[in-house]
Parts: sequence; structure tokens; C-alpha cells
Amino acid sequence: MSKSALSFAILTLMAVVVSYLIPDQAPAFTTLARITAGVFFTLFIAALIVGRRFKFDPVLR
Repeated sequence: MSKSALSFAILTLMAVVVSYLIPDQAPAFTTLARITAGVFFTLFIAALIVGRRFKFDPVLR
């Protein structure tokens, strides 16, 4: 896992925790935290895809 993917995974977890810790009297902040978690999760998946390295073995065994 690349450093950027790890960073986005941690940010996603932090945003989810914040969304659960915000009181119910602030629905706008809860919605904002959940949207932020979704964005960070999308960036995490993108970082996993981009950071994946394919090894090419020209010798077929």
C-alpha cells in the first residue's frame, strides 16, 4: 500500500469517527463529515489503483 493510500485510509477513518462524535443537534456538520468520508474513501480507492504495480515477466514458464 502506498503512502498516499494509507493517508487517505486514515483520513477516511477519522472522518467517520468525527461524524459519529458530532451531536445530533448539528445535522449539517454530520452530513459534511459523511461527505468528506466519502470523498476520502474514493481517493483511497483511486490511490490503491494508481499505486498498484504490475510486474511483466517476458519468460513464460
